[in-house]
Amino acid sequence: MEDWKIKISVLWLLHTLGSVFVGFVMWLEPGVIEEIIAGEVMGTKITPEILLIVSIEFLVPFFMAFLSLTLNDSINRWLNIIVGIVFAALGLISVIEYLAIPSAYFAYAVLVWFSILVVTALVVWYAWKSKQKT
Repeated sequence: MEDWKIKISVLWLLHTLGSVFVGFVMWLEPGVIEEIIAGEVMGTKITPEILLIVSIEFLVPFFMAFLSLTLNDSINRWLNIIVGIVFAALGLISVIEYLAIPSAYFAYAVLVWFSILVVTALVVWYAWKSKQKT
């Protein structure tokens, strides 16, 4: 198996781990559990559509980790570039959103989302560079 495919697969797993970490630690912030019980998180009403979107955002990197190891090179390369750019943009939006909230509790989220942004940028980089190796 090619080295770049393994790197990209591991990066997608790191992306997911970072997302899980942010979600888990968020529960430890004061008042969050009460918000969730009231049906709201950070001012956003929890709806079936929101839960579906969050589920998709959570599952796509898992599928990408698998597909990165199994797809042929050309499809693999472009799929990782496209999905990587989309998830890097989502990571950038998350960093900006958390920076806009004046709370010391969100410093961890900025750090982790910035790390996730770097991870997805590396996915795009390795996929882009893979063309030179094939």
